[in-house]
Amino acid sequence: MIPLRDSPETRRFPYVNIVLIVINIGVFFWQLSMPESELVPFVFAHGLIPERLMETINQGDLATAAGPLFSYQFMHGGWLHIISNMLYLWVFGDNIEDRVGHVKYLVFYLLMGILAGLAQVALDPASQVPIIGASGSVAGVLGAYLVSCPKARVLALIPIFIILTPVEVPAVLFLGFWFFLQLLQGIASIGVDVSIAWWAHIGGFVAGMVLINLFGKKIKCE
Repeated sequence: MIPLRDSPETRRFPYVNIVLIVINIGVFFWQLSMPESELVPFVFAHGLIPERLMETINQGDLATAAGPLFSYQFMHGGWLHIISNMLYLWVFGDNIEDRVGHVKYLVFYLLMGILAGLAQVALDPASQVPIIGASGSVAGVLGAYLVSCPKARVLALIPIFIILTPVEVPAVLFLGFWFFLQLLQGIASIGVDVSIAWWAHIGGFVAGMVLINLFGKKIKCE
């Protein structure tokens, strides 16, 4: 399902959400400008590599460990990766920023990315493959949205007889289905080499649901 817009009105202009989208897109185009000889070392230097993270933590070098936990959130592996993440962030992020405020939203977003990355590392600590992308951070926003806007509706493109058709669906159904798919893929990926960090999505979503009420009043958007 491809989200197009949601129903809740916002009171605050989503400055932080827009800046995050611009930074992600800017870094992606920077990556595109690199020759492969520069891009591969860049990804390995700034991506989140589970094995390397565990080694630095075991050595007590927390400052070094913290770097990739932030930088990996702003790198993407292709057009579909960046477009899907930024589309979801555009549709759902403004409501969470509206609820908690600009500064708290930035902290929340980055924290969700950190927790999502740690969830993936916990499930596959020996992996030497770099994790990149805003998917975990965005998943945290989606989890927070499910708690904050349970009565919202989402206009989405849904395949009906192979044709993408715009349909308005309850946000609970839309996000519940999204999480169910991530969970299925995550379970199927255990012990298997996969190119998508499914447990980062799952961990981010659950963290967003659990922690959102610590960042703002328990208000609901309609």
